[in-house]
Amino acid sequence: MRHSRRSGHGGIVSDKEPTTTIDPGDGDQPETLKRVMGPKLLLLFIVGDILGTGVYALTGKVAGQVGGAGWAPVILAFLIALITAFSYMELVTKYPHAAGAALYTHKAFGIHFVTFLVAFAVLSSGITSASTASNVFAANLVAGFGWDVSGSGVMWIALGFLTLIALINLRGVGESVWFNVVLTLIELSGLLLVIVVGFFALGSGDADFSRVMIFETEGDKSVFLAVTGATALAFFSMVGFEDSVNMVEETKDPRVFPKIMLSGLTITGIIYVLVSLVTVAAVPIGVLTESETPLLEVVREGAPGLPIDTIFPFMTMFAVANSALINMLMASRLLYGMAKQNVLPPVFAKVMAGRRSPWVSIIFTTLIAYALIFVVTTILPETVTASLGGTTSLLLLAVFAVVNVAVLILRKDKSVHDHFKAPTVLPWIGVITCVFLVGPWARLDELIQYQIAAALVGIGVVLWGVTWFWNRSTKGTSTRFRNPEELT
Repeated sequence: MRHSRRSGHGGIVSDKEPTTTIDPGDGDQPETLKRVMGPKLLLLFIVGDILGTGVYALTGKVAGQVGGAGWAPVILAFLIALITAFSYMELVTKYPHAAGAALYTHKAFGIHFVTFLVAFAVLSSGITSASTASNVFAANLVAGFGWDVSGSGVMWIALGFLTLIALINLRGVGESVWFNVVLTLIELSGLLLVIVVGFFALGSGDADFSRVMIFETEGDKSVFLAVTGATALAFFSMVGFEDSVNMVEETKDPRVFPKIMLSGLTITGIIYVLVSLVTVAAVPIGVLTESETPLLEVVREGAPGLPIDTIFPFMTMFAVANSALINMLMASRLLYGMAKQNVLPPVFAKVMAGRRSPWVSIIFTTLIAYALIFVVTTILPETVTASLGGTTSLLLLAVFAVVNVAVLILRKDKSVHDHFKAPTVLPWIGVITCVFLVGPWARLDELIQYQIAAALVGIGVVLWGVTWFWNRSTKGTSTRFRNPEELT
């Protein structure tokens, strides 16, 4: 058999003989997860994971930074996500395990503390994303029932919703791809409704399409800085594709990942651009910026005679509820997984008898989410969603920068099976763009996002330090990941 290599170009590559393919039924380790996801289910999972909180909550905030040209940051965010997706496509086909960024970091650098920082940053991004979704859920619940509730009232509703999520997780939630399909269809229906109503408003003359070409920035901020900040915020709408690599061990044929991930990103990118265009055309920028439910404003403006605006908030609630549930589920299980490997205090690995739910981890992550919503609402009540969404974006951009470096380093690690190879230039561009968007020039509310991110990761470092001291002084063992492949 011969070597097959495409250096510098995207495609399938084999690094050494003999050339084999990924056999879902073969392997050195016993099968632990059921491979149930074919291409269609995987596509719906990726689309559903990307769609959700970001576009429902932050469309108005993005438009508020750049005016009617809110579509421009969305396109830039899509391109940056697409570049990093190529790195994920190479790594997930090369290492078809469910641990994601933490596994790739561990294989590339071999430094346990760096692996820990990446894993805890992913965990923290899940908590901030769930907190954002909870706030959006509360705002739409208020809008749906027409309640006259203050900002603090919305906060308490968000905290109550988080409590419900915690109770569901404590009872024991088995992830169901078919449940994801239903929620994905609800999310798609809501966004397609916005697009249809927006185009109907354009056709009837009730919208002004000329607004989409107007750049407007706040104060004396330059267009470059405004677009940069808006792109970093819009990036929150594009995250989710990286979660799909955690489903690789439940995918019938992991080799389909590149094609399906590209298809999913393209579908969501097109939907987001269309939503951005019709939103600014149908609704004045000032109204969008001030509203906690910007897409509902499109429905109200574009079809005032239809009662659909009474249904739309509840469609939004379904969309963001799934996001909150899955992110809190992920965060608690990741905390549990690190505790099982003696990287964090073993108390986080305690499970309920019968239900087998990691109750300490669930309570701990829920308390952190409580604190996030309470503190941000108290300090910056007018930018709660943007601050939490921006922090999620900040944490994941940092993780993506590491993943883009990892894929270059791991080119030296020869694989025994065919796998996708990204064009060499893309990971380099991915590193530069992700690091650039992590910088302070891309933060819309100055230091608050760094403070939230530092506080969350700081909590993890303190817990890691306590574990390290306990392991060394009491057990005489080192603190390290023994099986990073099992971090799911």
